[in-house]
Amino acid sequence: MNEAKQNSRSGWWGRLSAGLKRTSSSLGGAISDLVAKRRLDEATIGELEDALVRADLGLATAGRIAAALREGRYDKAITPDEVKDILATEVEKVLAPVARPLAIEGARPFVVLVAGVNGSGKTTTIGKLAAKYRAEGRKVMLAAGDTFRAAAIDQLKIWGARTGARVIAREPGADAAGLAFDALSAAKAQGAEVVLIDTAGRLHNKAALMGELEKVVRVLKKVDATAPHAVLLVLDATVGQNALLQVEEFSKTAGVTGLAMTKLDGTARGGILVAIAEKYRLPVHFIGVGEGIDDLEPFQARDFARAIAGLEA
Repeated sequence: MNEAKQNSRSGWWGRLSAGLKRTSSSLGGAISDLVAKRRLDEATIGELEDALVRADLGLATAGRIAAALREGRYDKAITPDEVKDILATEVEKVLAPVARPLAIEGARPFVVLVAGVNGSGKTTTIGKLAAKYRAEGRKVMLAAGDTFRAAAIDQLKIWGARTGARVIAREPGADAAGLAFDALSAAKAQGAEVVLIDTAGRLHNKAALMGELEKVVRVLKKVDATAPHAVLLVLDATVGQNALLQVEEFSKTAGVTGLAMTKLDGTARGGILVAIAEKYRLPVHFIGVGEGIDDLEPFQARDFARAIAGLEA
């Protein structure tokens, strides 16, 4: 690994471990309190399992970790670090199959429909992805399809100016499906390689929101029968269990193909990503641990598992 790559890797690891500090500290504190000066009996394992569930790792994963602790360790002294090693190993087993990059290949332009509830970090994620793809030398177009929020339209225009990506936008209240149609038509005409389409996220009117998303997908297919080529659902880690419901709702409507999870630095319940991976098996493409342009990175199972356990890289 050359020096620039090494620095980039260590910089990201530092941000990731710092971003997951609330989760790892909460779990680490519970582990230390429970296993210090105690043998690993059934009561201790039960309490550890409860702590894992409270961190939103999910019942299945918590049960798997508890089973791994029983194996060969039962009724023996165990250190907090040994528990953390087992935790990291079992979490990595859950996450490794879903840690897959978002491959921009095949179609040109490659259309990514970005969905998620308001406040999930959807528009910011689009901006950060635009910056990534522009840095790779790709021609990128952004579509301001969250037409109900003037702030989202303005935010996308700022990201477009910042990254050199063209933005297709209309007045607030414009038809989102019509805008998506125009954006994809323009992208084809201008030879864009990637089209990132923002969408509305008003879950308080679920039926209307989901109907609108279905319409956007339908209209895109009139321009390109294979579009959208990816449907990226952006989830806010701080909402905990509610993120599981969002995956279910959006998958039914928009055919989610992969996930990005943001705001992992703002919660002690970062384990929700593990619960989602266990239940839905959807690819996890990106995670975000801050507001900076570099705080969205491709998801790596081992890094996440070790950071959540509070271990070194």
